[in-house]
Amino acid sequence: MDLSLLRTFLAVYRAGSLTAAAGLVGLSQPTVTAQLRALEAELGSQLFQRLPRGVAPTTVADELAAEVASHIDALAAVAERGLVARDPFTKPLHLAGPAELTTMRVLPALAPLVDQGLRLRISLGLSDELLAGLAAGRFDLVISTVRPRGRAVVAAPLTDEEFVLVAGRSWAARIDRERLAGEGAGCLRGVPLVSYAEDLPVIRRYWRTLFGTRPTGSATVVVPDLRGVLAAVVAGSGISVLPRYLCTEELASGALVALLDPEIPPINTLYVAARAGTEHAPHIAAVRSRLLMQARLW
Repeated sequence: MDLSLLRTFLAVYRAGSLTAAAGLVGLSQPTVTAQLRALEAELGSQLFQRLPRGVAPTTVADELAAEVASHIDALAAVAERGLVARDPFTKPLHLAGPAELTTMRVLPALAPLVDQGLRLRISLGLSDELLAGLAAGRFDLVISTVRPRGRAVVAAPLTDEEFVLVAGRSWAARIDRERLAGEGAGCLRGVPLVSYAEDLPVIRRYWRTLFGTRPTGSATVVVPDLRGVLAAVVAGSGISVLPRYLCTEELASGALVALLDPEIPPINTLYVAARAGTEHAPHIAAVRSRLLMQARLW
């Protein structure tokens, strides 16, 4: 059986799309279609059902993928190691993630690898967009604030973000924290909220977890960067919910006040994700391993 046909099949199986798979294997879509038809003819079975958008694997495809994936990936890793035998960092690594964690945690953690020759190309953005870019081959690794799903991506838990409800000194002085702990979010009505998006994603999750309700009202200040949210809260624009790592210094100095100290604070797990079959490439494996090791200290 032609290995190139199996490689193309596996790309389509993981991507769920002929167009996306064509980009990943460096072929035209008509060539991908022709190779799939050749493989189906050789097997005597249909591998995919064509959908209005993309393709869905048949049970035959599921069985074939389970049989060949590890072998195709191993051959790809051997080929990659041969190309970079002298220098594992011969190619730049394209890494994407949320702006705050990437700049404050990820880049410092990778500095020793940069000293060894790693070249980085960084993109910042929201997880859904970045994961789509990973599956399409635009990125090598993505730090995701949501759990990646689907066959195209493999992911490992990286670290947990602990969230804290914070206010600057001026607003903290006006809020009865004992009443807040006893009565819940009702006593925060009228207090301005600072958020990085209109739909209050982090604040909404905190409210639901601790108060069992949704925040009332809308954001007073919206800035699409948690570092901007932090600056606005410190300056007295209102209250917000922030990851603790982002505001540790401000909490220690008193510039920010934690309004609640729950026994079990809300957390969110972040993941490091790679395209299936690429995680063992030398430059990707080195960065992935380094991040997983350093994240234990975060």
